[in-house]
This record gives sequence, C-alpha cells and structure tokens, in this order.
Amino acid sequence: MSNQAKVWIEKKAYKIKGEFSSLEANTPIRREDGKLCGVTNPRRLVHMHSYGGEAPFFEGLAKGKLLGTQCGNSKCESQGSIYIPFRICCPDCLAKMKIVDLTAAAKKNAKIYTYVVTSRTGAFNTLEVPIKFIDVQIGEAVTLLKSYLLLSEPEIGKRVIPVFRAKPTFTITDLAWVAAGAKKPPKGFRF
Repeated sequence: MSNQAKVWIEKKAYKIKGEFSSLEANTPIRREDGKLCGVTNPRRLVHMHSYGGEAPFFEGLAKGKLLGTQCGNSKCESQGSIYIPFRICCPDCLAKMKIVDLTAAAKKNAKIYTYVVTSRTGAFNTLEVPIKFIDVQIGEAVTLLKSYLLLSEPEIGKRVIPVFRAKPTFTITDLAWVAAGAKKPPKGFRF
C-alpha cells in the first residue's frame, strides 16, 4: 500500500498522513449449487489509539519490564498500595501515582489467582486458541493482572514468570506468562 497510514507527534500535536480507511472488491457468497446467498464487504480501518499517561507501561513491556504504580500520598488511606495494571491516578485520593518496577517481584513471586480456558474469541483476536487467560497475583500488589499463559496448563496457585514478545507490538499481548522454572521462553518471546 503506497499511501499507508502514518502518525507522529510534532510540536505536541498528532500529525497524520495517508489512508486510514479503504474498501476492497465485494465477493459473492454462493451455495454448493451456485445460487447467490450474499456478498462479502471487505473494509480496512486504521485505528489511532493514544496511550497518554499509560505509555510508560507499554514502553516497559517492549523493554522486558513490568511496571506498576504506587500511591505516595501520605494523607491517603491507600498510601503505599501497589497497582498492576498500571494506573495514572490513585483510585482513592486521585493523586498522581509513582511508577514502580515490578519485574523482579513478578519473576520471584507471581502466581495464578484464577483462570479460564477458551476457544471462542473476539473478531480481531491474534492469540492462538485455546487461550489460557489467567489472573496473576504479583507480590504485594493489591490488584490482579489479566494476561495469558503459554506452554503449560493453568492451575490456581501455580507460580508463573513473565515473558515478553521479542518483536514488540506495543500492546498488552507483548506480555505473557510461563510456569516458573521454564528453561527457555516460547518462540517469539524472551525472559
């Protein structure tokens, strides 16, 4: 595509160039006997998604780091509480949170809190099925992180360690988990 969608920041403003939507030729849908039953209407849409204050979390995943946040407000009842997934403001006092690196804690003390295995996914799912969705409890964090498990079967209480996509997509799927003690990461991932 010669006029591919491009987005960049210039003087603190988004700049865009190129095609953000396109149509493709319709294709007939026919029964075995050749009778027309319908038509496909292929469309392509490029979606711009701004991370805003959450950008450090996704940048961290690309660098093999798992970042959370912590309330540092001495007047807040939740002072010192650690949150993963990443939060910009404290949910109790609304003070800006401080970024904390949870990578070491995740490698040492993360476990499956609960899980679900599914083969039915959303329209734009890029994960291989069946998907082993897990809720991960990491160290002293007061929240759970939703993610997915690779290479082994999920069990409540099972120790897991994070793996990071070798070629980052800058999305949440850059982070996955494997059973603690895994000798090598899955193909396309790194410890």
